[in-house]
Amino acid sequence: MATVTPGSADTAQASDESMREATPTAHAPEEHASAGGHAHPSNWLYVKVAIYLALLTAFEVFTYFETVHGWGDTAIIIMLVIMMLLKFFLVVAFFMHLKFDSPIFWRLFVFGLILAMAVYMVMLTAFRFW
Repeated sequence: MATVTPGSADTAQASDESMREATPTAHAPEEHASAGGHAHPSNWLYVKVAIYLALLTAFEVFTYFETVHGWGDTAIIIMLVIMMLLKFFLVVAFFMHLKFDSPIFWRLFVFGLILAMAVYMVMLTAFRFW
């Protein structure tokens, strides 16, 4: 890059050149995958996951209306825990990109989830919520 003094005619050209050098170049996901990275999912996949999460959330809200159903507390808790686990795995796998990262990160999250669920179940039992 040439040295340019302020006010010279080449200032605009030098500014354009420095912007091109500082701007990262875009590349296709296939190029990134072949360079040792991982392939990125399409935008449509993220939209589908968001729709599934919205449907699961709607069903969770539905379980709070006792006038709609006559299920017992235990059945509702089990359904909510299952839906919570499904939502957890969808968010962690896709939006946190753990599905595409090293398996050690996935194992750490699953271990944390199992530990948290164990503590949660012990607390439900200790407070005689069942």
